[in-house]
Amino acid sequence: MSHSLDLSTSELLELWLHGKSPNTVSSYRRHVEGFFQHAAKPLTDITLLDIQTWQLSLSRKSPASQQTALAALKSLLSFGHQLGILKVNVGKLARSPKAKDRLSERILSEAEVRSIIDGETGPRNRTILRLLYSGGLRVSELCALKWCDFKPRHSGGQITVFGKGGHTRTVLLSPSLWENLWELRGDSGADDPVFRSRQVGLGGSYHLSRKQVYRIVRTAARRARIEGNVSPHWLRHSHASHSLDRGAPIHLVRQTLGHSSITITEKYLHARPDDSSALYLDD
Repeated sequence: MSHSLDLSTSELLELWLHGKSPNTVSSYRRHVEGFFQHAAKPLTDITLLDIQTWQLSLSRKSPASQQTALAALKSLLSFGHQLGILKVNVGKLARSPKAKDRLSERILSEAEVRSIIDGETGPRNRTILRLLYSGGLRVSELCALKWCDFKPRHSGGQITVFGKGGHTRTVLLSPSLWENLWELRGDSGADDPVFRSRQVGLGGSYHLSRKQVYRIVRTAARRARIEGNVSPHWLRHSHASHSLDRGAPIHLVRQTLGHSSITITEKYLHARPDDSSALYLDD
């Protein structure tokens, strides 16, 4: 039986979610409301034991999913404590499960990326694959693009990307990718989606959904006979790794990808090392 949130908790939830991206709002709301359904008590009565028993109920989910769920709850509790609604931030004491770092498994080789892109014959889908990789875009950033976000620059162009955490960045595009994009525009207006869904509403065209982009990438990867649950983010990971391999300055990679910290970008330097002491040992 679900437990409805009391008014003060509902108000806090909306204050906490205000200004976050639609994808973050959807994810955080789902996790936090799931917690309160499990705890069945007001926010001010929440204890560490409530959090720990809820974590046990998530044990069938992957460690990464558990981490995301707990991070959402801890963020809400910290927010409540900062506002003075909660005297003690019990979320500080909750420990997140450790997850295996699988970054190296999600970095494609340059040949694999090329086979994914070259195997796609549809102009729109091929451009989507190229932009995810060459621009290092998150799937949500790609889906949200409008033609007004694009501007010619020298022989190529640039896009203004509204990214994670409300940060805006500019990404430069090669002449060939810019040409591919402009071939798709047709008579589209400045406020029209760059990548349109087939659905059309009263207000005009809809943006392509994240789910549709995932399907495009997964289908292209299978066509290229690449194993694994390849997602759009694999192309972003590959952008980071390949550009660093080719000598791009790490601060530039961070800037292009919109990482909040250089520490995040540095992970790609260690994900696929060029050498290992294991290679110095005889079989």
